[in-house]
Amino acid sequence: MSQSNHDEMRRRLAASRAGGGTERIERQHREGKLSARERIELLLDAGSFVEIDALVVHRCRDFGMEEQQIPGDGVITGYGTIDGRLVYLFAQDFTVFGGSLSETNARKICKTMDLAVEGGAPVIGLNDSGGARIQEGVASLGGYADIFLRNTLASGVVPQISAILGPCAGGAVYSPAITDFILMVESTSYMFVTGPDVIRTVTHEEVTKETLGGAQTHAARSGVAHFTHGNDAACLMGIRELLSYLPSNNLDDAPAGNSDDDPDREEAALDRLIPEDPNRPYDIKRLIEGVVDDGKFLEVHAQYAKNIVVGFARLANRSVGIVANQPAWLAGVLDIDASLKGARFVRFCDAFNIPLVTFEDVPGFLPGTQQEFGGIIKHGAKLLYAYAEATVPKITVITRKAYGGAYCVMASKHLRTDVNLAYPSAEIAVMGPEGAVNILYRRELERAGDDAAKVRAEKIAEYRDRFSNPWIAAERGFVDAVIEPRQTRPALIRALRQLAGKRQAMPAKKHGNLPL
Repeated sequence: MSQSNHDEMRRRLAASRAGGGTERIERQHREGKLSARERIELLLDAGSFVEIDALVVHRCRDFGMEEQQIPGDGVITGYGTIDGRLVYLFAQDFTVFGGSLSETNARKICKTMDLAVEGGAPVIGLNDSGGARIQEGVASLGGYADIFLRNTLASGVVPQISAILGPCAGGAVYSPAITDFILMVESTSYMFVTGPDVIRTVTHEEVTKETLGGAQTHAARSGVAHFTHGNDAACLMGIRELLSYLPSNNLDDAPAGNSDDDPDREEAALDRLIPEDPNRPYDIKRLIEGVVDDGKFLEVHAQYAKNIVVGFARLANRSVGIVANQPAWLAGVLDIDASLKGARFVRFCDAFNIPLVTFEDVPGFLPGTQQEFGGIIKHGAKLLYAYAEATVPKITVITRKAYGGAYCVMASKHLRTDVNLAYPSAEIAVMGPEGAVNILYRRELERAGDDAAKVRAEKIAEYRDRFSNPWIAAERGFVDAVIEPRQTRPALIRALRQLAGKRQAMPAKKHGNLPL
């Protein structure tokens, strides 16, 4: 290679690494944001990043764009390792044309995603973009659609993780929306289909970017974001932690943990966790943390639909997905948001062969016109469908209430759940004793007159003794065993070992029709 070619290569690579220049990088820092290359360095194992297409430039010749060409064209693509495992990634560079998406920029992203699917490795998108590059018109819009297609084809094949580290608006939001997990940074990132200015013009509503599409809005209200973090660095470390529980693709196992927590450990405190009064709340997370390896539980969607808890943990160093009703929030009732949250998580675990552990304490579905008009029937059916469809090892522990249709939905034996356990405190019935007595003994209570309260209390106690217990379900084989709460961890681990070789198929079909 001639010296001039060598010098030209170094010049172009240096221009690519410089991005939009020192001044724009410093502006990122003043806004509390890292540069695209700083993010990559923090996310990946040291020295592992290999860049692809560093010298790509756009092809636009309108609006003077031919005079503005920066190698890389506003997105950095390539691969590297996280904890020694291969990952592919792209990082939008806001210092170059505002990280806007061009035709060539999109092709870089698509190439990276194609390589990830072929190589069976996760795809990570670090999003920080002003949207479609206006100067390119439909070519940039077509680039978004090309990415959306690849997101869809990769779904269920390799994990897809999106970090929102700045603006993400318009068509740009739909690629992250198709991916498996979205992480947002508080105060510096936002997502929305149309911004505050358009909303002000069309609907005359006044709203800020933060209120409309900030991290807290999407974590707590819309459920779009699965995790939030205080800054870029914490967000990137969150990606590393999340990946530690996930397999690289749908054929691999998740990486094993290295805990020395005794698989036979019994947790005596669990025997005192569930109150004797069935209407008193308790925190289901105390049960989860008392059972899993070293008490480590990575909660997903922690701020959204708090009446159901989902997340990842390990049992005997094997990654598991946990779904649990939360009696400490709305009594653990299932509503629209909880159903959506649970269904999405169950389907992810099933797609990537992560066993499901369900802790059930559910009094039913939330009643009311708001829920019915909002479609609780179809949304509740999503959770039912997800559990019934799942072929991974499924284990359910009924801790207390398991009433009505909600009993069926929460991974009951009837949905092909492999191991169903119950505590002695379990109440498995069509409905709670109070409601059942009101229906079954209505006429008798009307005739009782002044003694109605006494008769009602006697009938409630009688119903509770006869039906609100695990014994009838155990007699029919709907519950495989009744265990002491302290025995939960060893019982779950034995079940997981028993199910390690499970194989279960679905009827031949193109795909089912999830009740969307």
